[in-house]
Amino acid sequence: MKLKLFLLSLSFVSQIQAQTKVWFDTDIMIGMPDKEAREVDDGITLIMALKQPQIEIVGISNITYVDYGYGVIQKILNWHNKGETIPIYKGSPNADDLGTENDATRAMYKALKKEKLTILALGPMTNIATLVKNHPDIIPQIERVAICAARTPDLPFNPGNGKLNVFDYNYEFDEASMNVLLNSPIPLEFAGYEPSSYTHIDNINLLASLDMTNEADKWLFDIVQPWMELNKKYFGVRGFIPFDCSTLGIVTHPEYFTYYENIPIKVNYKKNDALEIQPDKPYKNFLEVSYKFKTKKKVKYARRALQGFEEKILETLSATK
Repeated sequence: MKLKLFLLSLSFVSQIQAQTKVWFDTDIMIGMPDKEAREVDDGITLIMALKQPQIEIVGISNITYVDYGYGVIQKILNWHNKGETIPIYKGSPNADDLGTENDATRAMYKALKKEKLTILALGPMTNIATLVKNHPDIIPQIERVAICAARTPDLPFNPGNGKLNVFDYNYEFDEASMNVLLNSPIPLEFAGYEPSSYTHIDNINLLASLDMTNEADKWLFDIVQPWMELNKKYFGVRGFIPFDCSTLGIVTHPEYFTYYENIPIKVNYKKNDALEIQPDKPYKNFLEVSYKFKTKKKVKYARRALQGFEEKILETLSATK
């Protein structure tokens, strides 16, 4: 009996030691009042991350709409964080001030001085690039940055019925900050539209995964309804692709994805494929990966979410611990 308890204790300790320490940087907008509903995937990803034993979130920073984001992050933590208190820091308010220090960049620097971290980057790269630009000494402490962005050449971002192309928001919103990371030696891993397009959350599956007698679950179900309606309006499908869940997934569930390893990454200037929503940009920069490119910077690129990952998202949302 004593031996069994000892072995169980060792197993528990090894699981704790195996946790990946993560800094969570997000442009969370779930439920934000606006003319039209705002995306919900950052919020769902944060809930999912808080329920993952594989990672420990040591800090959360936000970017764009930071006052609203700060409040909704607090709400989600109050419901779902069952461990140590996780500090929240406001970052760049508009993602247009590369190099300007803020509470988030100062907190990230302090946390990285203490220990090496993986950075989960779910929005524009402004906070992270400011840290790297202003404090290059911290670069060896960044184990990797997992980013929701990039594509393979000529891949249109056209969810749902494919009639409307969207754009690579996290890259295009602050290209200069992404360039800072591309020109750094930091290991970069990308999981954006392409792998996420293999997953889709609809009302039936979401409702089956949530407990509608639980305040937090009911809030989540209600808050995503306008986003589902907006997706139906523009993409013909009442549901949504949980983009940022794939970015988290390559950290917590890497076995659910296929990858291009050590693939060159490059910025290419060419004809805009999303003119309907960007009519003033006939040409623009595309962040692309290809083994045909002759660039020094090579990255890991998730190209497909495998069968079972969508179920893993729903299973995690239904978890009570």
